[in-house]
Amino acid sequence: MYAPMNTVTLALSGASGMAYGLRLLECLLAADLRVYLLVSQAAHLVAKQELGIALPARVGDLERQLSESLNARDGQLCVFGREDWNAPVASGSNPADAMVVCPCSMGTLAAIAHGLSDNLIERAADVMLKEQKKLILVPREAPFSTLHLENMLTLSRMNAVILPANPGFYHHPQSVEDIVDFIVARILDQLGVGHELMARWGSAR
Repeated sequence: MYAPMNTVTLALSGASGMAYGLRLLECLLAADLRVYLLVSQAAHLVAKQELGIALPARVGDLERQLSESLNARDGQLCVFGREDWNAPVASGSNPADAMVVCPCSMGTLAAIAHGLSDNLIERAADVMLKEQKKLILVPREAPFSTLHLENMLTLSRMNAVILPANPGFYHHPQSVEDIVDFIVARILDQLGVGHELMARWGSAR
């Protein structure tokens, strides 16, 4: 059995940067966390466009494919549909310990900022805010409009973490994977999940 503190909700929305989300999923499962996975319709298109990955449309097929490819144990990865209102993440009576939206589209961010809750991703994020659980949003957009920035400020004032997918280069990345891992490492740090994705600043001393 998994304790509630070992459960993370991960939402993949339709922004560019699907490699961040899938790498994060891999790391969360490798860290022996249970993951509730939510995938928007647009995320399927982005995964195909950016990575050449055809994510199955059916929830059961997607859960099976990802569980097998990432070596998840039975019950460790649970995938829910966009309108599965019976999912644990839809209620504050059974929230995950934290939630990450990665990548986070500006549309998803705006909907969360204004409490629309029109689909399960938005509702799950709303639950995190009202239950004062950790919510991490990873926007990938450039440039940010004034409206984007105002929505981020609104969420920051609600104690959501805004973690843009802006990689640093002081670790001298040698590949795209190194750049992806930089952002994933920052997310894992926010979750308090140990990792060895990259050396920490000053560790050489």
